[in-house]
Amino acid sequence: MSAANAVNTASAVNIDALFRKLGDFHAIYARIIDDEAAAGWPDLFARDCLYVVTTADNHRRGLPAGLIYAEGRGMLRDRIAALNEANIYEQHSYRHLIGQPLIAVDAQGGISAETGFLVARIMRTGETSVFATGRYLDRFVEEGDGVLLQQRIVVCDSNQTDTLLALPL
Repeated sequence: MSAANAVNTASAVNIDALFRKLGDFHAIYARIIDDEAAAGWPDLFARDCLYVVTTADNHRRGLPAGLIYAEGRGMLRDRIAALNEANIYEQHSYRHLIGQPLIAVDAQGGISAETGFLVARIMRTGETSVFATGRYLDRFVEEGDGVLLQQRIVVCDSNQTDTLLALPL
């Protein structure tokens, strides 16, 4: 998405209000994951949704399979249930730093955004490291006073992925 295209297509809507909605959304998204309340994470998505984590190289090459691929809110709930009940991994938490979204609105009113992120991982010992950087490629649907994710493609900058990719990015 080019900056000029995003500005031109979004000018027909109240971009300030939409910017606030997406900012609020990202703050809630980060808090749910970072505060270890991931059971609420699927509720940030529309019922028929797509969540993919992939690498920049795979995304650039148009390869559809991701490191994580989930269609529908039910698959997201299953992922969280597995984290809580079945998977065994070293205790850790995340801290998300999420940039400002570059917003585009298409002729039918569809909302898309590209937003940079950085995720730090904090281990039980207190050791902190950069876990992932990249960008969210999102499509949103408006619901009530807010928005839900219709699609989130998480494009990680690095081709190297830690085996502790357990919690959602």
